[in-house]
Amino acid sequence: MYRSGAVMAWNVFRFCTALRGLGSIMILLVLGLVMLLWSYFSVVLTDPGGVPPNYRPLVDEERGDVDQLTGSEFTQLTTPEPTNTRVRYCRKCNHVKPPRCHHCSVCGRCVLKMDHHCVWVVNCVGALNYKYFLLFLFYTLLETTLVTISLLPYFLAFFSDGEIAGSPSTLATTFLAFVLNLAFALSVFGFLIMHATLVSGNTTTIEAYEKKTCPKWRYDLGRRRNFEQVFGTVERYWFIPAYSEEDLRRMPALQGLEYPSKPDLDSEES
Repeated sequence: MYRSGAVMAWNVFRFCTALRGLGSIMILLVLGLVMLLWSYFSVVLTDPGGVPPNYRPLVDEERGDVDQLTGSEFTQLTTPEPTNTRVRYCRKCNHVKPPRCHHCSVCGRCVLKMDHHCVWVVNCVGALNYKYFLLFLFYTLLETTLVTISLLPYFLAFFSDGEIAGSPSTLATTFLAFVLNLAFALSVFGFLIMHATLVSGNTTTIEAYEKKTCPKWRYDLGRRRNFEQVFGTVERYWFIPAYSEEDLRRMPALQGLEYPSKPDLDSEES
């Protein structure tokens, strides 16, 4: 009788341990799903950033810059000179383009620090929603990985000699769900690694092609500062689709119009 009581206690302990592990996974799944949806709708509903009306490039008087948009010189920008690297002009929108701004043929306008037009979010990914896009990828990877791990024991059971419980339709659905989640997790992982590489070099997908013709990238400030250009400096905001008021106030790069660059490369262009 003592032995049967010990066995029963051990079985209850195993059940509670398994239940606790399952509860932890369910909590992670729910929290991850909430963050995934929050990030997704932030990407969809946030304007990636457009060129403000009457935009004019900043003039650094201490460095001896002059305003290139005054008087008759402004009219010359309608047919910009190839050697003019400090002022960029969009022939389609008929206005001056800020640094790192590109024209989106799908949206029909210039987008600040445009990365690409994403059909999955039905929006451009640019300066104001790039962080939200990366978080959407991260939480998608987290969710698909957790689901894949949860289904792994059932997937392995298909290749065991023992009898598998459940109807054929349930087994087929479980098998298919595992394969699809695994494939999706691997594809998102590769995409996230690519964007992590871009963030570490302070480039976008479009700029990655431009860097091939540029020996030195003026916006590469080091991995830490490059990361902060996208995610901000306040660590508690790194994993949520939002920025602190402090970062928005003192980091112009988060607004998409001004970007710090290497002083030595700036002096070479002057």
